[in-house]
Amino acid sequence: MSKQPKLLQLTFFWLPTLFGLLLLIGGLKYVYEVEVARPQMAYMGVPKTQNNLQTLTHVLRNDGFMLAYSEALANPVWVTYKVTPNTVPYGKRPRFEADWRSLAYIRHSDYTGSGYNRGHMAPNYVIASRYGFAAQKETFLMTNITPQKPQFNQKIWQRLEEISADFFPKQFGDFWVVTGPIFDADPKRFQKAPIAIPKAFYKIFIRPSDDGKAPVALAFILPQTAKPKDSLLKYVTTIDAVEAQTGIDFFWQLDDAIEHSLESSQNPQAWSLSQVANLPSRY
Repeated sequence: MSKQPKLLQLTFFWLPTLFGLLLLIGGLKYVYEVEVARPQMAYMGVPKTQNNLQTLTHVLRNDGFMLAYSEALANPVWVTYKVTPNTVPYGKRPRFEADWRSLAYIRHSDYTGSGYNRGHMAPNYVIASRYGFAAQKETFLMTNITPQKPQFNQKIWQRLEEISADFFPKQFGDFWVVTGPIFDADPKRFQKAPIAIPKAFYKIFIRPSDDGKAPVALAFILPQTAKPKDSLLKYVTTIDAVEAQTGIDFFWQLDDAIEHSLESSQNPQAWSLSQVANLPSRY
């Protein structure tokens, strides 16, 4: 019997075994990603997208933050990260880059001439100063970017991000943030790219309470038309209101009674918001 038939026999014998092994490895990686890695990067459950506007979304895990990206909207729909008082060194401001994990594959140039800023959802400074340069570079991936009007991006949104970077960590220690855009049912898009334009943005802060019982939360919805000098108190809302406008279920692993109370109430006093609600923007 020639060597070639023997080789073919061995090949046909081992192919099913090899295929099964690859399936097993792939399955183990998926289980690790969904059951271990992602839950560690979200507070009380990875947010769940629920409405038709959130179709074609997939979760992308980065250094220091995690997000769900909508290929249909060419936008992230939620981004979550943990902020601590401790800071680390980081590098110079990176360049915007397309994300190979995205089918939409939005480029830096797609925003050029659009009239909109490239708005970070996981903020450059917060992530860089807590997680270092590698994480900072990933905040410049276009899957972390959404269209923001220049005045909105550089004024009231910048004010809110600065509070979350400096005031809240010094006052309260560790906390979590979930943030993202809000869209109309049929949002307008860029003329030269399929990027949907948000009508507003939400940001939710949440931390364990001092007594170790129910967490303390603070939620905002800010329209793109918000005035630069408006008090941030004007835009405080409930988590229920954010969920109603986004179709996303947040903090679903909380006890039902605690979740209902937390998400239906406003408590800016617990975050000393009145002390910083009218601070000017940096720009």
